[in-house]
Order: sequence, then structure tokens, then C-alpha cells
Amino acid sequence: MTALPGETPGTGGTDTPQDAVSPPDEAGAQEPTADADPASDGAGAGDSPSDAAEAEAGAEGEAVDAASTEAGAAEASPAPELSEAQAELAAQRELRERIEQRKAAKAAPIAAGAGLSGTAADLLAAVRAVESGEKAGSAFFGQPAAPQAPRRPAPAAAAPPPRTPAPQAAPAPQAAPAPQTVSPEALDAVRAVLVAGGAPESLARPAVGALGEQAAELLRTDPWQLLAVPGVRPEQADGFARALLGADCGPDDGRRTAALVGWVLERAALQGHTALDAEAVRAALAERAVSDPDAAVREAVEEGVALLFQEGEDEEPEEDEAAEEGGLAPDADTAREPVRILLGLDRYALAEESLADGLARLVNACEKAADWAEAAAAAPSPSAAELIRTTAAAGLVAHSGGEAARAEPAALIAAARGLGLRAFGAAHSEDGRRRLAAATGDPDTAVTLAGLLSGAQGPGRDEDGALALDLLVVLDAPQLDVESAAVLVEALADGSRLVLSGDPGVLGSAGAGRVFADVLAARTCPQVVSRTPDPGPIGELVSGIGIGELNQVDAPGKEVVIVPVRDAGEAVHRTVQLVADSVPRAFSIPADETQVITVGHGGAAGTRVLNEALKQRLNPGPGRFGGFDPGDRVVHVPAPGRAVPGVVRSADAEGLHLDCGGVPVVVPQERVESSVRHGWALSAHQAAGMRWPAAVVVLPGDAAAGLSRPWVYTAFGRGERHLSVVHGVDQALPHAVAEVPAQERTTRLRPLLEALPTPDAAS
Repeated sequence: MTALPGETPGTGGTDTPQDAVSPPDEAGAQEPTADADPASDGAGAGDSPSDAAEAEAGAEGEAVDAASTEAGAAEASPAPELSEAQAELAAQRELRERIEQRKAAKAAPIAAGAGLSGTAADLLAAVRAVESGEKAGSAFFGQPAAPQAPRRPAPAAAAPPPRTPAPQAAPAPQAAPAPQTVSPEALDAVRAVLVAGGAPESLARPAVGALGEQAAELLRTDPWQLLAVPGVRPEQADGFARALLGADCGPDDGRRTAALVGWVLERAALQGHTALDAEAVRAALAERAVSDPDAAVREAVEEGVALLFQEGEDEEPEEDEAAEEGGLAPDADTAREPVRILLGLDRYALAEESLADGLARLVNACEKAADWAEAAAAAPSPSAAELIRTTAAAGLVAHSGGEAARAEPAALIAAARGLGLRAFGAAHSEDGRRRLAAATGDPDTAVTLAGLLSGAQGPGRDEDGALALDLLVVLDAPQLDVESAAVLVEALADGSRLVLSGDPGVLGSAGAGRVFADVLAARTCPQVVSRTPDPGPIGELVSGIGIGELNQVDAPGKEVVIVPVRDAGEAVHRTVQLVADSVPRAFSIPADETQVITVGHGGAAGTRVLNEALKQRLNPGPGRFGGFDPGDRVVHVPAPGRAVPGVVRSADAEGLHLDCGGVPVVVPQERVESSVRHGWALSAHQAAGMRWPAAVVVLPGDAAAGLSRPWVYTAFGRGERHLSVVHGVDQALPHAVAEVPAQERTTRLRPLLEALPTPDAAS
């Protein structure tokens, strides 16, 4: 690695590891910090403790700042409305309605399998049995779901794709999702209850958003429902409850323990878990002064706050039973492993089961006799040819590879369209969509995932409500959370093909789940691993990081530069110098095409400090539009977990006008503070799936605890032509690459996929 003219080179080799990473707490969720950003990426599921800690407030609202919850809480910035991931999408609203209908079915006794299907029905039947006293809550465990009948008709015979349409006018500005309308009466009633409990009135709107119009009555009878409001912590809810209930409440109050169980599971979801080990939940309750965590968990299950699952078989093998009857004890080598008990929220349980059923449906319903041999022979690379041949014979395919491997899904889409199939590729960002369109040579083939599901882009829906396509390739598949993936798969017709393509080494999704990793681990479908290496010094560096090696690389064109710094102040100074002067001078890359990436939003060299310094240098101004000026680089968060880079164009009575990758967006005035922040500097979670001509990765000394191999792999891979590393973490960087893998997420998708019969699955 080399340095720019006038800069001091550093080293990037590995040295003696040192312990630099703080482990998560026993419940699997990091404690939030005071550095919460109201418009952060919401990525609490990665490996960076600072990102994970700020995700709760960054994605869904700022934490409440209360000096004494008993005497009263200080005013805090109002938290944004709580919304589901991509709640603005019509298809997801449809799924939410279906889930609510299933939840409502708990009101009447049901038999397993009646009204519902598979594990969901068994779980709800178990809850009813516990409520009636027939059995103990621990007696019920999830069972593998049987394959469901096809839910959508197979697409009609493939027709040639439509020809390129006539030129269209510029797209109309898109309005950012408006907050849920709330009646003034409901707000006034909630404010009165909050004031009586010593909580800030600013929580009224998010409380109604989280609890509904009946929020005032709920809070009056069960003050711990305040924990459903984003950013509120247990000690604050305890103070609120004491102010309202006085001596009638205590640490073992059933209302408190039930709310705490839900809070622990919601916190775990911010770290990517769709379920949590029951022992971890009990430990978290014990830390909150609950004297009988076992009883608290049982009550939470009985009340439907959480669902109970078991990993592993629930019956002894027949041969073991016969041995026991004969008085023989089983061998130690054949003894079964202990059963693992999990707790989860129903929204994620139903999403995982819906997704598992949908993926099995695609695997089993697709016509496998397609002859794409000629298309494969014409493929631009051996890996692309393998992907084409594999997709011809499978309804679901997992494709993995680095940045250069993105050309292979593009070749697949082009080949399929050449055969007359309706083939499309979906990316998570406008940047990814543009790169895919350039690779296929046809802008009509590339869409964003949000645009596809909402109908704003792509083929639209057929008469049955399914997406009118034959083949869909989803790029950057590691960014798929379980709820978004369930919505997507539900929208695919029987007979259509789905290819999940991505780099397993990058940071995981901002939302709960690890869909791509679970599909790979379950091996329920064919897998194609690209043999196309990423080129150049940056590609060589990132490839080494992927296998745990931080190597020095030859960079004759200064493609990789290490800039050592002594402290955070120097890190900020050198970062501004690189973006404003050094990179433009040495590489002719303008400042607006250079992206700064750092570990967290807080800290002496976090995104907030860096954005302030970069704005002062690159676009100084009074911030007359809610803190923004025309020309400011920003990141817009339309929903938790989605970060959309853009540039401020203007502002008027309608709101703040942004240009987000060529798409005009209008953010209403009341949403600007909670969903828009400056974007010269991003976290690695926000930058995942996008690339810029140049990237400057900032690693100040206080960032050491936030580093991991996936974080470094993701951040270092964002630059196409140039990468500068502002290096102040000493040996914590090679230690993280060599010793700190991805944080494990607890999910149920893999065992659900393994339990489903998929005859065509990979062996």
C-alpha cells in the first residue's frame, strides 16, 4: 500500500492479535448509547457494536433522555413513527393484514392445522392448550411444516418480452411515506397520561403510532406498554409506572414481566435475531430484577407475547425406545444433543414460515426441462454459463461471488430474455439498479426491490396478483431481511424462477433474519459459486480480508493508500483533506464522487462529526431548510433499514426536495428531522450494496471495538478506483480481520428449510 504525495505510508500486515471487541450482552442485544441518530440506517444487526447500539434509536427514534424517571423526564426529540420494514409497499401491507388475521384467530380455540397451516397452526393450538390449562407451556414445540398446495397458478407460456417503449418524460417526484394520521383527541389523551406519569409529552405521537388510538387507556392500565415506544428503556418505563400506580406495582408485576419479554425480543431483532434462546431471555429478565424469570417466560408465552419453539427432534428414536425396554442405556456416542428452546415474536415466526413454504413452492413447482444449452454456450464466462445451466434446471438458485461476479446474473438475465422469458433483476438501491442496467445493456431489465414490489418499476402484477415475470434475480441478497423476503416470495407465481445472488462476506441485513446465509446453509437448492476474481489492488485486498488475511498489496497507481493518524481530531482533518484536495488532485475524482465510511454515528470521528466538517469545507451554508442547504449530500431513511443517498435540491411548502440517484423525492417538513441527515459520511451498513469511484474509510482509535471481518470487508470494498484508509486503530484492524467473524444471528429459517421436502435440493 502506498501514500499520496505528501502523506506518510503505513502498514497493513497482520501482527499479534489483541482483544478489541466487546461481546454482546446475554440477551443478544447491545445497550443503546446516547449517540443515537434520528435518521441512521437502522442497521443493528451487523458486527459493529456502535452501529448495533445506535440502531434502535437510529432506525426508529431517539432514545428518551431522562435524568429521573420517578420525578419526571426531560424533553426529548419526538421519535418517528414506528413502521414495518418497507411499510410503504402495497404487497407488504397485504402480508401484514394476513398476519393480523392469523393473530386474531387466537381469540377462539383452534385445532392444529385448522384455519392455518404447518407450524403456525401447531403453535397457536399450543398456546390455546396452555391457556386452558391442559398442558404446560414448555410441552409444545414447533414441528416441520408439510408442503402446502400451490397458491398461485403457474405463469402462462412465455412470450417475448416487450420491446423498448418510447421515451418517457422525467419521473414525477416521489413523496416520502407520510406519518400515520393521528386524531387530536387521541394525542391529547395520551399527553395527559404521559404528564401524569412524568414522561415527556413529545412521546405522545410515537405512543399512538405504536399502540394505536387506544394508547391512553392502555398506558393508564398497563404503564409498561410504554416500552413499545421506540427508544424507551425499562428503567424509564418503571419510573412511569411507579408515578401512575404507586405502591400497586413491583418488579414481578405480570404486566412488567410480559412487557420486558417483548422488549428483549424486539431488541434482539435489532441485532438480526428472529428468535432468542430462552436462557438468554431469562438472564435478561434476571438482570432487570425479575425474581422468577422462568415463571415470567411461561406467563409471556401463555399471554401470546412470545411464541415457544424447540430446535431438534421431540421424540426418541424407535431403536432407543427398544433399547430402554431391554434395560440397555444408549451409547454416549449416540446420545442425543440437548434440546434448544427458543422464544420469538409472532411477526418473525410467521414471516419465516411463510418464506420457507414459499421457497419450497418455487423449488417444487418449477418446470425443470428448459433447454438453455445454446444460451449457456454463448455466455461470457464459465461461471456465467454454469449459472445459466443451473437456473434452467431449478426454481431456486443461490449464486455467490464478489463485485466482479455481478456480471454473471446480468448474463443470465440477458440470456433468459433472449429466450423470450420475462426476466428482471432487482437491486436494493438506485446505484445497484444502474450498475445492473449497464451490465445487461437494457434499462428495462433492472429495478429496485422497493420499486418492483410497489409496482413503480418492473412488469407489474398479473390478474392473480403475482409479479408478471418468469425469472427474478435479486442482487445483494445478504441485505434481504426475513419480512421483505417473505413479501417478495409470496408475490412470485408458481413456475417462476428465483436467483438469490450476493457476496456472503458482507454485512448482513439491517432487519431481522439472515435469509441468504440460511438458504446457503440449508442447501435446499443448487448453489453456484463464482470463479471470477475481483480485479486490481482493491480486489486483491478485499479478497484477502474475506479469508481473514490483511495483506499488503502492490498498488503502483496508488489505488490503495494508508493514512496513519494519532487521534480522532487528526482523523477528521485528514479525511476532509483527502476528500476535498488529495483524491481530486491525484485521481481526478470530484468530492461528490468520494464516499466517507466510518464505524458509527457517534464518537469524535463518527458520521455526525465528519459530516459537519465536510459540509463546512464542501458546501458551507446556514442550513436554512431544516439544517440543510441546496447541494448538501444527504441520506434519506424512508423506512427503518433503508438508507437512500441523495442531494438536496430545494425546499418549499411541500417539503425538502431531494435527488436520490436521479429519482426526485419530496420529504414532508414534519419528516425531515427524523428521516434525513447529512450523507458525506455513512456507516458501512448504509453503504452496503453501493459503490463509488473513491472511498475513504475512517478508523479512529475509538472505533476498535466496532471492527469485525464483515465490517472491514464491506467498507474496504466500496471504492471502485481508489481506497484511502485513515488508520488510527493500530493492531485492532488486523486483529478484527483475522479473529472477529460475523456475529451469529439466531434464526429459524434454516431448520424450517431443512425440514421441508424438496426433492430437487442439492445433496
